[in-house]
Order: sequence, then structure tokens, then C-alpha cells
Amino acid sequence: MSEKMSFEVTGSSKGMTSELQAKDHTIVIDEPESMGGADKGQDPLSNLLASLAGCENVIANMVAKEMDFDLQGIDFRVTGELDPRGLMGQADIKPYFYDVAIEADVKTSETDERIEELRQKTDARCPVYTTLEAAGIPIRAEWKKA
Repeated sequence: MSEKMSFEVTGSSKGMTSELQAKDHTIVIDEPESMGGADKGQDPLSNLLASLAGCENVIANMVAKEMDFDLQGIDFRVTGELDPRGLMGQADIKPYFYDVAIEADVKTSETDERIEELRQKTDARCPVYTTLEAAGIPIRAEWKKA
């Protein structure tokens, strides 16, 4: 029998603003004023992309230890594109990302081949990456030496 980890977020919302707790941390999700929010926190979609970057970083650090890889840090740029008409209710438009791109500048003394190996192993094990991938969202990932 495998061990499972549980994750829970609780909180309350008023208008477009959600104040959520994950363990001892507060997360504020909101929309900019142009979308009817109060701009008290990042929007949900940017939060999803931030979760992808954060998860990739955690897994990369785990994999780097296993590979004896000299990982000194990673700078991420994660972008996603969608058609807002879908989330506004237009039935024939998908309300989710059409694609996601990850650009990672890896601070390391390692070769390009080793960086690519780290990326492949990280992508394969990152729960956020694999969730997006399982949903059929195309993900382009380019990791290069900083």
C-alpha cells in the first residue's frame, strides 16, 4: 500500500477576493479592477502558473540531488495563453489555457545535455506539470544555462 499526501486549502471569499489558508500561510486570490476585483492578490490563472514554476523548482532540486547535479538556482518565466471569451461564457471557446510555455535559466556548471536530462526528469515528476499535461494542454519547456 502506498502512502498518500493530502493537501487542503480553506478560506472565505467576498466579491472577487478570496483569502485562503494553506497550513500557516495566507494566499490572496483576486482579479484586477478591470475584471471587477479589488486587485488585492494575483489572479487565479497567474497563481496556477506560479504553482507550476514553484513545483518545477521543488522537483528540480530533488532530482538534482539524485543526479549529483550542480544546481545553483533557476530563474523561471512561465506564460499561458487563453481566449477570455471562454471564461466569459461563450460555449464554443475553451475556458482554459491553449498552451503554456516554461523558460528556465538554470544557474549551473553542468553541460547542456545534463540540463536537458534534469528538465526531462523534472517535468515527468512534477505534479502540476503532469496535471496540465494530462488535461491535454500543450506545454513547451526550454531550459538553458543561465
